Amino acid sequence: MKNGIINIGTRASKLALWQAEYVAAEIERHHPSYRTKLKKMTTKGDRILDAPLAKIGGKGLFTKELEQAMLAGQIDIAVHSLKDMPTEIPKGLIIGAITKRLDPGDAFVSVNYTSIEELPIGAKVGTSSLRRRAQLLAVRPDLRLLDLRGNVNTRLAKLDAGDFDAIILAAAGLKRLGIGNRIRSILSQRMMLPAVGQGALAIECRADDTRVLSVIDFLHDHNMSAAAMAERAFLCRVEGGCQIPVGVYADLKEDGLLHVDAMIASVDGIRVCRSRCTGSAERAEELGISLAEELLDAGGREILKEIGIAV
Repeated sequence: MKNGIINIGTRASKLALWQAEYVAAEIERHHPSYRTKLKKMTTKGDRILDAPLAKIGGKGLFTKELEQAMLAGQIDIAVHSLKDMPTEIPKGLIIGAITKRLDPGDAFVSVNYTSIEELPIGAKVGTSSLRRRAQLLAVRPDLRLLDLRGNVNTRLAKLDAGDFDAIILAAAGLKRLGIGNRIRSILSQRMMLPAVGQGALAIECRADDTRVLSVIDFLHDHNMSAAAMAERAFLCRVEGGCQIPVGVYADLKEDGLLHVDAMIASVDGIRVCRSRCTGSAERAEELGISLAEELLDAGGREILKEIGIAV
C-alpha cells in the first residue's frame, strides 16, 4: 500500500466485482483518507469451464493467482468468497478479516417449479458441486444431476434456455447481485448443509502488512470468525479442499454456544454420515476437528477413500 491507496485484487465475474467493490466502498467510507483501486484477474477456475471442479484438481482454483500477485506486491488485499478459500493459505499471507455472513443457504432456482419436491421424476438439475449432488440424490435419487459451470448469469441463462428444469446456486450470491427474486425457495439445512464459509467474504492480505490489517479490521465479524474456524477445521481434517461431498455449518447462538452440524456423503447420496456438536466459541477449532473425527469413524473415511481421498 502506497500513498494511501489500497490495491484490491479480484476475479472479473460480476459477483466477484460486486464483492470487491463492496469492500472498496466500505474501506473508503470508514477511512476517508484512503482510496482503493481494483485489479481484475483470471484464475484457473475461471479459465477451465468445460470440466467439473472436482475433476480439475488442485487447491486454490479461484485464489492462487490473486495470492501470487499479493506476494509479489502487485496488490494489497484480495477479496474472496470464503467458501472458495482452501484451508491451507500460502506462507506470508493471512485472512485479515471475515465479514458477517449474508445467507448460508443454497437456493432452488427454476422457471417452472417452486421446490425440489415439486420437480417431476427424472427432472434435470444443474450443479457443479459434489456436496450439492450428494445431498440432492439422498432425498431425490430419481433426479438427473448435470454439470453446470460458469458465472451466475451464465448459469441462469442456461436455465432460461431450457437446458435444466432447475439449478442450485448460493443464495448469498443471488442476493448480492440484486437478483434474489430468482430464488424460488431456500433448501432447508435438514436437506442441504452449505459449503464451508458459504455466505461470508474473506479479505486476504500479507501477514506482515500491519497497516492494511488495521485498515480492514472493522470489516471483521467475530461471530462469523468463530463459525469459520470450526467449519474450516472440520474441512481441513477431512481433506482440506472444497470439492468433496461434505457440508458443514456452524452458528454462534445467543447463549454463547457454537452449534456445529456436518455431513460426509457418498456422491450417489446413498450413504450419508451426519452429526452435530455444541461447545464454547473458544473451542471452535477443537469442535470442528472432533466432529470430523466422529464422522470419519462412522463411515466417512470409507466414503472419501472411494473417491480417491485418503484420510
